Amino acid sequence: MPRGNRELPKVIYKGTEDDWTVMVDSVEDLEKWKTDPTIPLAQVVSSFNVFVTYRQGVTGLLNVAPKFELENEFGTSNTDIVISKILREGKVEKVVNTERQGITNVTEGAMVSH
Repeated sequence: MPRGNRELPKVIYKGTEDDWTVMVDSVEDLEKWKTDPTIPLAQVVSSFNVFVTYRQGVTGLLNVAPKFELENEFGTSNTDIVISKILREGKVEKVVNTERQGITNVTEGAMVSH
């Protein structure tokens, strides 16, 4: 698959202080999981990381949330429980990772003939 131009779905949960994000493989798998509790969570999420934006909104930088912050927001640091809550109560957002443009080798320096 070429770099870029790939849909990257994520689920965003608005917490009391911050926005929490979980990356999913596909919206279709997420919807199936919501209706069928026998589907393993591993078949839905891209990773078992919960991300936080530190009040930068949904377009802010995503940082892996520390366990103490999960505990403060969700009452547990168990990532399976936190991820399940975010997937059930959050909002799906689809982002297209656009193809990279421009020079990819910055070591070329100035491209001027001498």
